Amino acid sequence: MGKTAKNNKIQAQLTPKTVVLKIVKWILILFFAFYTLFPLIWLFITSLKTNAEYFDNPFTLPAVPQIQNYVNAFTQANLGRMIVNSVTVSLAGTFLNVMAAAMAAYAISRFAFKGKEALFALISAGVMVPLNALMVPYFTIFSKAGMLDSLNSLRILYAAIGLPISIFIIRGFMDSFPREIEEAAYIDGCGFYGRFFRLVLPLSKTGIVTAATFEFLTCWNEFVYANLLTSSPATKTIQIGVRYFTNQFTTDYVSMYAAIVIAIIPSVVGYVLFQEQIISGLTAGAVKG
Repeated sequence: MGKTAKNNKIQAQLTPKTVVLKIVKWILILFFAFYTLFPLIWLFITSLKTNAEYFDNPFTLPAVPQIQNYVNAFTQANLGRMIVNSVTVSLAGTFLNVMAAAMAAYAISRFAFKGKEALFALISAGVMVPLNALMVPYFTIFSKAGMLDSLNSLRILYAAIGLPISIFIIRGFMDSFPREIEEAAYIDGCGFYGRFFRLVLPLSKTGIVTAATFEFLTCWNEFVYANLLTSSPATKTIQIGVRYFTNQFTTDYVSMYAAIVIAIIPSVVGYVLFQEQIISGLTAGAVKG
């Protein structure tokens, strides 16, 4: 009886309308999956070709996989040094950004002062400012400070430009947990810094991880300011290294594609590892109470 009732329920659910909707749903899912993954798969396959195979037909498989393209990317463009630069810049910029954003978000979330919401709106408006519009001011500031062609200039700059979105994310998450937790800690004798570092930061971990992931990916993938503020090979980042294979007369496309594959691996791995924290952080920070 139970099995018969279950089969009848399944048959009742499989109406022509539901079947058509499911087919349409899976067609859309497969289309967007193909639309998203095809460029990455094509890029990886092309990075294993020779330039002759690439120019002959860019959509065929390589006759013999050319691992030498990846060797060229490291030896000719010195990608190893650039990767180290990108890692140190991204980690330092992310740490500075998250700590400053957490402090600012805590002040805006927990303290009542005149113009608080206006200040938060002003900070959030920074998300809509195109970064390219600030190239001249930033270049002038770092030039006057004597910090051109320095990785420290990138660390400071990346920490600053990511503050609006980081404060927005972390503040939304801090608003979602009750003030009574802090009040109980205050009654127990926990001071301001103790509440912030031992209570607020751990409770805001998901939101902080979300902001840190976005900030790290921004630092890693940024090209314009890295190209503007650095000039010597010792201060170049991985995104600048991709340009090594392009010059006025020739372009080594397959080695350049190998360098691009190397450059995007940390972004893909980072998102895969922290996708649950990113999604839960964004949704939890969007709900108050």
